[in-house]
Amino acid sequence: MHASHLTADPALTHRRASRVVRVLGPDGRPLPDADVVVEQTQHAFGFGCTGFDFVALANGEADTAEPPPFGGATPSSAAQLADLWLGLFDTATLPFYWGGFEPVRGRPDTARLRAAAQWFAARGVRLKGHPLVWHTVQPSWLLDLSVDEVEAVQRARIRREVGDFAGLIDTWDAINEVVIMPVFDKEDNGITRLAWVRGRVAMIRMAFDEARATNPRATLLLNDFDMSSAYECLIEAVLEAGIPVDGLGLQSHMHQGYWGEERTLRTLERFSRFGPPLHLTETTLLSGEIMPADIDDLNDYVVDTWPSTPEGEERQADELVRHYRTLLSHPAVVSTTYWGLPDEGAWLGAPAGLVRRDGTPKPAYDALRALVRGEWWLAPTTVRTDSGGCLSVEGFHGEYTVRAGGAAAGFTLDAASADVVDVRLV
Repeated sequence: MHASHLTADPALTHRRASRVVRVLGPDGRPLPDADVVVEQTQHAFGFGCTGFDFVALANGEADTAEPPPFGGATPSSAAQLADLWLGLFDTATLPFYWGGFEPVRGRPDTARLRAAAQWFAARGVRLKGHPLVWHTVQPSWLLDLSVDEVEAVQRARIRREVGDFAGLIDTWDAINEVVIMPVFDKEDNGITRLAWVRGRVAMIRMAFDEARATNPRATLLLNDFDMSSAYECLIEAVLEAGIPVDGLGLQSHMHQGYWGEERTLRTLERFSRFGPPLHLTETTLLSGEIMPADIDDLNDYVVDTWPSTPEGEERQADELVRHYRTLLSHPAVVSTTYWGLPDEGAWLGAPAGLVRRDGTPKPAYDALRALVRGEWWLAPTTVRTDSGGCLSVEGFHGEYTVRAGGAAAGFTLDAASADVVDVRLV
C-alpha cells in the first residue's frame, strides 16, 4: 500500500502516532488521487486554563460585576480575552467554590455556571469543575450547623452539582487540599470541623462515593498543593482503602521560582508510581519579582503592587516552555491547567498571567501558543491520496478531520487506533 505522507515533529514519540487513513467518498468507495485537507482539531492532552473570566461574559452581565475569587477578569475585559483564551487552550476549569456558588442556602448559582459551561462547550472546550469539597471559600451558614448536618449538606451538595452538570461537566476536582484540611486554622469553617471529626480518608471517601454514585462516568481527581511525603502517605492510605481515584492533581504555583526540570521530573516520578494519571491542576510562573523563599504560606505574602517587568516576562516565557516540555515528556501526565490567563484578578495579585493588565499578551503567551498550536499541532494541510484513496498521517494524539469539497469526516489518532483508519466523507 502506498500513501501520501504528513509528518510532525519527531519529539515526544509516546504522544504521537502514525496511521494510514483511507478516505472514502460519500458512496463508501475509496477516493483515489484526490486532494484533501487534513487538520488537527484537538489534542488528546488537556491544555487547560481557568475559565473564571468568562462566567459573566457568558451570562451577558454588566461590566460592573465583581471578579470571582482566586482569579477572574471583569466582563469588560473578558470579551477581549476570549479570543486569546480560545486561541491557545482547550480545557476550562470552572469555579464551584461553595461560598460563592451558594452564599444563601438553597439558592445555588447553577444557572450562571451552566450558561458558562455551555458557552465553552459550544466552542469545543472540555470542562472541569473545581472543587466539590474544600475547606476554604465556604458559606457562612455552615457555621450554624452541627458536624452531622454539615456532612449531610455537603453530601447533598456533591450530588446536586455532579447531577446538574452531568454530560456537560464530567471531570471534577472531587476534593481539594485534604492534607491540611483537618488542621486548617486561618478561619473557622464547617468543612474543617467535619474533617477533624471524620478524618482525611473518610472525607475523601465521601466525596468520591457521592460523585461516583451520581455520575458513574465522571473522572474524579484528588487534588493538593502539598508535594511533600504527607500527600504520598495520604494517597497510599486512600488506595489501600479501596477508593477508586481517577487522577491525582498536583498543584505547581511557582511564586517562589521555577522548579526546574530536575525537580519537576522528580515530583512526577514520585506521584506516578501510584498508578492514576497525573493532572497538573494549577500552574503559575511569575513575570515579575519572585516571592522570597522563606515564606511558608504563600497567602502570607502581601505587597501593595506586584508589577510585571520586561526582564520577568522574558524569564516567564522561557520557563513556561521548558515546564510544558518537561510535563509532556512524562507519559503519566495527561493534562495541565494554567491558573489564570490575565494578570487582572490573579491569585495574590501576582504577575502570574500570560496577559498584562492592559489586555496585551506577554511573551509567555506567544511562546506557549507557538508550542501548543504550532510545533505540536497539525495545521490545515492539503495532501493527495494515492491510487487506493490512502494517505499517511503522523501527529500528536488527538482529533483530526479530513475535508474534500463540501464533505468532511473526523478521526482519532492515538496509540489504540487501527493501522488503517477508514474515514467516510459526508
